Amino acid sequence: MKQIAHWINGKPFDGAGERRGDVYDPSTGAVSGQVNLASVADVDAAVAAARAAFPGWRDASLSTRTRVLFKFRELLVEHRQEIAELISSEHGKVVSDAAGEVARGLEVVEFACGIPHLLKGGYSENVSTKVDAYSILQPVGVAAGITPFNFPAMVPMWMFPVAIACGNTFILKPSEKDPSASLRLAELWAEAGLPDGVFNVVQGDKEAVDAILQHPGIDAVSFVGSTPIAKYIYETSARAGKRVQALGGAKNHMVVLPDADLDLAADAAVSAGFGSAGERCMAISVLTCVDPAGDELMEKIKERVARLRVGPGTDERSEMGPLVTREHRDKVASYLESGVREGATLAIDGRMHPVLGGPDTGDGFWLGPTVLDHVTPEMAAYRDEIFGPVLSVVRVPTYDAALELVNENPYGNGTAIFTNDGGAARRFQNEVQVGMVGVNVPIPVPMAYYSFGGWKNSLFGDSHAHGMEGVHFYTRTKAITARWLDPSHGGVNLGFPTSG
Repeated sequence: MKQIAHWINGKPFDGAGERRGDVYDPSTGAVSGQVNLASVADVDAAVAAARAAFPGWRDASLSTRTRVLFKFRELLVEHRQEIAELISSEHGKVVSDAAGEVARGLEVVEFACGIPHLLKGGYSENVSTKVDAYSILQPVGVAAGITPFNFPAMVPMWMFPVAIACGNTFILKPSEKDPSASLRLAELWAEAGLPDGVFNVVQGDKEAVDAILQHPGIDAVSFVGSTPIAKYIYETSARAGKRVQALGGAKNHMVVLPDADLDLAADAAVSAGFGSAGERCMAISVLTCVDPAGDELMEKIKERVARLRVGPGTDERSEMGPLVTREHRDKVASYLESGVREGATLAIDGRMHPVLGGPDTGDGFWLGPTVLDHVTPEMAAYRDEIFGPVLSVVRVPTYDAALELVNENPYGNGTAIFTNDGGAARRFQNEVQVGMVGVNVPIPVPMAYYSFGGWKNSLFGDSHAHGMEGVHFYTRTKAITARWLDPSHGGVNLGFPTSG
């Protein structure tokens, strides 16, 4: 059975090894490996390695850092299929979806390769007589990233390429549910020539998380996960004096106006609702139909869902895989029963969807695409972040009612509007209280040179991920005022210094 270790100071590290967790193949339900769960001492070892490596990496030239980043990018391209297959084997998503995840992470690596330009400061000559002022950007120190199970490669790559490019050292705490991709990325960093201790991986659960949040040797913490945990991460880290960005949960609404291309909207709703089995914070989980679009759109969605192929991630025919664990599958499935009990219509029951592979998939964590129609805001299926392949359909009479629904929701991660009316789209993007907006685009994840993040309960802290906000999060600005005296200057002046 595969044993999954930590990565500290440039090599695998078993640590205390007193606690281990099972890693599953979600398509069969079988245990495929065991991962070491870090103790406080293991986290201490990672921090010690990162702190020891920081002065040398901080002082490495931008040319040196860029050369390592370009080599890492080259290796990532070379091994992206291998990493995708690793992700699929532990998360369950289909390999093509996992390959897309790696590609999106690669975009952030490529953005970070431009770090010499991104770290340019400002300069003002002669702000006072023979006095110059300028600003420089310096790394914050040791940064940590705590990342979720749904994107074991992409979400860490929202963080560590920018952090490392800026001159920080980094400690990654990935999800214990699918930990192998993180180790493969660590090996590629080492092969790219990154000095030992600059990138470390600590596998673990809450014990490791709490040790990171409270450790005095860690200067900044990034997190992506559910809103309750994001709030806990933010409050605990901030109390410990750390810089924090904590991205929380979502309840993303896709608003469809009656003038929209309903075939395009149906394609988008199915793709964005059920891709990655709905296990992504930018999934469309609420389809908001403005009358009279609802009935026709529902018929088109039913036609498309019936053709979806659900099966193991390694089967090339599969379009959607299983959920990540049995417990999570059961929790997601419980919303079908609660939805019906509270008055919704179970338009499509994912428990009945056929699964490719026959008896070999009998113990897998399966739930097919599901649609609850006539959902209302009071229902649990609407209020909660389900994080699975369940699409809730809400019917509203007007655009204003749709906008009010979105803005009253406590989450503000992503949203989309489908319409052929440019004025309506422009009004929506101006009025909606959400951080990422799509116009006829169902999942508006920005490119790496823009920043990713939501509003309201979807973000705790001031900085979004990657892009220039990521650069600002992983650096501190230092302002310098300098005067170089010419040989003719002399004398004492006890007066108050003024500009002149």
